Amino acid sequence: MEFPEALRLIEAGSARFRAAIASVPDLDVQVPTCPDWTLRELAQHLGDGRRRQAAIVAAGPGAEPPAKTSPTGAPTAPRDREALDAWLDEATQSMLAAMREAGPDRGCWTWWGTSQAPQTSGAIARHQVQEFAVHTYDVQVTLGSPQPLPTEVAVYGVPQFLTMVSATTVPWPFKPATIDLHITEGGSWRVSLNADGVRCDDLAADAEPGDMVMRGSASDMVLYFYDRISYNGLEISGDTEPMDQLAVWDPDA
Repeated sequence: MEFPEALRLIEAGSARFRAAIASVPDLDVQVPTCPDWTLRELAQHLGDGRRRQAAIVAAGPGAEPPAKTSPTGAPTAPRDREALDAWLDEATQSMLAAMREAGPDRGCWTWWGTSQAPQTSGAIARHQVQEFAVHTYDVQVTLGSPQPLPTEVAVYGVPQFLTMVSATTVPWPFKPATIDLHITEGGSWRVSLNADGVRCDDLAADAEPGDMVMRGSASDMVLYFYDRISYNGLEISGDTEPMDQLAVWDPDA
């Protein structure tokens, strides 16, 4: 995903999230896919998080992220609906402005450390596209009308998640394995789990099937990755144990 496209998709994703929030009758209901939060707290998370990302990008490279704003000094999501919409939009625009100022290749602190994803403003932008899409899905679930993620967002989201969240140089502590993933929109990847860690690569067309093979829509696959749905809705063959292990393994433990 090119940087201008990521910024465009962030803006579109922000508009979709705000529209979904605006349609909710009661913001104080619990979110089934984020059970610790109400919809109001989810909106607070989106606003606070985008302001935080703006500060991280603006700070540039560093071994640690910029200090968090103290709770007493943090902006609170307004209860008035129009004011809340403006507050959320302001947070997104602040982040986008910081990203445009930095450009795609500027280094900055990231929580994903030494995964396959670079520690740059561009990588943060690509991840933010998924943040908006998945949290909009959370609102839709709460309303009882979940929709698939936008196709262009989900197709990018599969390799983005695998290289950023799953990949690591920490040695895989279980039996070595390979997991192949195929999306119906076109695109195939192999996740290799071994003593060198976990790595995602494009899957060669003539490759023999991995130990486990997953097939499905990009939306279903991304929603499974983010623990919004189970993989029961995906077409699975082979040994599911490596995926189950990967889902609960903490390489930093």
